[in-house]
This record gives sequence, C-alpha cells and structure tokens, in this order.
Amino acid sequence: MYYQIHSIVDMSTDKKEHIINTAIELFAVKGFEGTSIREIAAAAQVNLAMINYYFGSKEKLFESIVEYKASHSRGALEEVAADTSLTQMQKIEVIIQRHVDRLFANRHFHRVIFQEMVMTSRSALQESIICKIIYPNNQIITQIIQSGIDSGEFNRNADPQLCTVTIIGTINQIMSSKRFCNKMLNRDDDETYVPYEDDAFKQRFTNHMISIMQNHLLKQS
Repeated sequence: MYYQIHSIVDMSTDKKEHIINTAIELFAVKGFEGTSIREIAAAAQVNLAMINYYFGSKEKLFESIVEYKASHSRGALEEVAADTSLTQMQKIEVIIQRHVDRLFANRHFHRVIFQEMVMTSRSALQESIICKIIYPNNQIITQIIQSGIDSGEFNRNADPQLCTVTIIGTINQIMSSKRFCNKMLNRDDDETYVPYEDDAFKQRFTNHMISIMQNHLLKQS
C-alpha cells in the first residue's frame, strides 16, 4: 500500500526537488528502512527510471535530502550570525528558538536523521549527515559564542564547543523518543499526550535552554 502525498503534482515544478520533498514525507512516516524506491516513485507520481536518473539509489536520494536540509538550515544560521542588530546572546536565543520550533514541527524526519546517526551499517550516510549538517551548523554556533567571548560580552571561561554540544545535544535528547520525554515529564501514564504538539511545553523547554545559556555565558554583575 502506497502513501499518497496530498499535494497535486505541478508538471512545471522541478522534478528533482519534488521527488526530494516526497521522499522526506515518506521517510518521516516510515523511516529509511521502511520506505522503498517504488513507494517514493508512486507517491511522487514519477517512474523508477526518473529516480534512478537523478539519484541512482535510495542511499543517494537520502544523501541528497541531507544536502537539501543542510543548505536550508545553514542558510538560516548564517543569516542570524550576520545580523549586526543582535548581540551575540540574542543570536544564541534566536537560534535556540528556531531550532526547537523546526525540530518540533519536523520531529518524525528528525528522528530518521537521529536513527541514521547511530546506525553502524551505513557509514556513508553517517558521514554525510556529520559533514553536511552537524559539523557546519555547529561551527556557526561555536563561532558566535567565541565572538561573544572575544568581545567581552561572554564569560571568558566559557567553552564554545561544549556550549554548542549542550544546546544541540539536549534538544536532540528531548526529540529522540516520545516515551522517554513523557517519562521525564511524569506523563508516561497518558498515552494521548504528545509533548511535541504541546505549545506550552515547547515554550517551557525553549525558555529553559535559553536560561541555561544566559546563566553560563553572560558575565555576572
């Protein structure tokens, strides 16, 4: 049984991008292993030959998705980093807010990315995720923190790299499992509760992450 994507195919739309967007939806629902090239072709309303022409394999298609996601997330981070109207602390606050918003809104696909990070059988995909998304994005955040230290805005004893790991790692941990998250919130007895759909929890978590960074990075008066 094929999953049907709700949007109607616009024949003028770039086919490669359309296939990528369709694959993102399917991977988010069924995971990498559970999604076949045939299902992607059927949902995108294209033939297998077109997918093979553009990508060659499911692994290569996933790598293209990683590149696609990386360019968008990196562009957003670079825009914040270059905004001279913001202090370095304000930049970190904006990044945390946007990162939490994006992951909560796309939690299923994020989980696929997280799963691929811990798989040992597909090292090429792991390398692609690390080199194209995680490392470049982390470097931008690290550089913002270093700039804050250099300018005197931040505590000179702060560790830029580990601060970045704290931000990204804590958010990833919350996103890794609904069951884990509910257990930590003492909501594991409520099967209907989805923390990622709870705006109050999202804001609570965002405020907590921002508070951690403010208390650690800003100089105490």
